[in-house]
Amino acid sequence: MKHIIAIIRPEKLDDVRNALERVGYSGLMISEIQGHGKQKGIVQQWRGEKYKVDLISKVKLEIVVKDNEAETIKKTILETARTGEVGDGKIFITNIDEVVRIRTGETGEIAL
Repeated sequence: MKHIIAIIRPEKLDDVRNALERVGYSGLMISEIQGHGKQKGIVQQWRGEKYKVDLISKVKLEIVVKDNEAETIKKTILETARTGEVGDGKIFITNIDEVVRIRTGETGEIAL
């Protein structure tokens, strides 16, 4: 099993969720986060004054899927979340050793 974590722009959330539902994955966890990558924040202007925003709002999606489904999820997120601009985000994919459904005690892929 794979744990997919995607950090995306907040304005792309609805597009990504709809695309994931179209390919058959509606189960996901969403968190609002703040941070910055290599760009170390952005400079904005308000009423003629410039100021630096060090922490940029992002959305973190987490999905746990079977090994053979990870590539489809990755491609769907990649194609939907990409704008081509700095700050589009990242996708991290790690292995999951075990899953347990608390309600029934089922383990492994059946617990997904």
